[in-house]
Amino acid sequence: MDLTKWTVLSLIDSKFLRNLKLAVIFGNLGSEVIMVTLDDDVYAMGCNSSGCLGLGDTASALQPRKIESLSKKKIKGLAYGSGLHLLAFSDSGELYTWGYNTYSQLGNGNTNHTLIPSLVGGVLAGKTVIQVGCGNHHCLALTSEGEVYAWGQNNGGQCGSGTTTGQSVPRRVTSGIGGHKVVAIACGQLTSMALLHDGELYGWGYNGNGELGIGNNNNQHNPVRVSNLHKAFVTQIVCGFAHCLALTDQGELYAWGANSYGQLGTGYKTHHLSPVIVAPELGKVVEIAACHLSHISAAMLHDGKIFMWGHCRGHSIFSPSLTPYTHLDEVFACYSTPAVTWRTLQFRARQDTPLAETLRLAFNDESTGDICFKVGGNSIWVHKAILKIRCQYYRAMFQHPWAEADQETVEIEQFSYPVYYCFLKYLYTDEVDLPVDEALGFIFKKSNFIFVPHFHLHFF
Repeated sequence: MDLTKWTVLSLIDSKFLRNLKLAVIFGNLGSEVIMVTLDDDVYAMGCNSSGCLGLGDTASALQPRKIESLSKKKIKGLAYGSGLHLLAFSDSGELYTWGYNTYSQLGNGNTNHTLIPSLVGGVLAGKTVIQVGCGNHHCLALTSEGEVYAWGQNNGGQCGSGTTTGQSVPRRVTSGIGGHKVVAIACGQLTSMALLHDGELYGWGYNGNGELGIGNNNNQHNPVRVSNLHKAFVTQIVCGFAHCLALTDQGELYAWGANSYGQLGTGYKTHHLSPVIVAPELGKVVEIAACHLSHISAAMLHDGKIFMWGHCRGHSIFSPSLTPYTHLDEVFACYSTPAVTWRTLQFRARQDTPLAETLRLAFNDESTGDICFKVGGNSIWVHKAILKIRCQYYRAMFQHPWAEADQETVEIEQFSYPVYYCFLKYLYTDEVDLPVDEALGFIFKKSNFIFVPHFHLHFF
């Protein structure tokens, strides 16, 4: 996946990005990011509201700054809430929190904002945390034993304690689910969900839009079973701002809750208090995505196709719409408002072969290039042989009596420098580095096109 589709990451040097293994992008504008490198150092960048970057101050960071207190802790996953507050858990299951804390969402027993990540103890001491989730101002943690702990704001009962009293430290959620092993958790803005090992689903908290899927809109202060799934075995649960999606072992997609933006994918705006099956004609679904800060939904089919619906960059899409993407994360980078991650991004270590690295370094190398494209006064040096191999358009240019065939310098006037540079770089690296606004102009203003192997269409 091209990381520069995330605006905040597009400012970072590509060599730094290639060394990442984890990242989470958050904030009301998608302008903050926490990153973990392959050597387990942790960095932050962005606006730093309420000290959410964990750097010990509230100064904005326009370049990555190292979070010393988390580095070498082998951070395995992160989650963020509104405000902003952050959770991170390590490979050994330790939990760290920092940032905004007006509702005790840091789980440290007070309401003081924290500028440096601190270890959460209490009932979690000695426990191994394997998943975390955040809503607006509340948090969930799942342990290796299948136990769920909750804390923070509790005005809708989202802490599952049987009351609406705020919870300043983690407390185990026992009612309804205490005797069962939980395998996954998810948070909406004011709701909590837990998926059991036997495929049953439980929810609790605010329910004004039917986001608990229990057939009514009454808040629930304790976990209640979502019983209207037709005995389906649920394998994945995700929550949006006020809606939920569930995936079954048969590849069926269910949705319920708020639907003002079409986020349920039913073709209309009516809220649903109980689960409804979504677009069965699409076929088997293998993964679903939603985020508590937005009203967008997305799904991947068994053939790798990615669909999205809901609130997409100001547009309301009421039925699943096919996208050109290959990762669910790209939907949130390009169409979510705000552009935040719905899960912790995980990257495979780049294993460049000598050939791949050589090609990468050869792009725009004047010392070895045999043709130069001049675009807006800028030079881009490339190699005719590579262009002929990778692109039919250039193959025709250099093998037939075109004027450009014998020129060492070719003037390009119909495109901007970023667009042409991006396209040529792709031929060398299989990476596309192009801002969304440039890409949209690129697609809709051009009438001819170039075919490139393993790439859909480049419009020219």
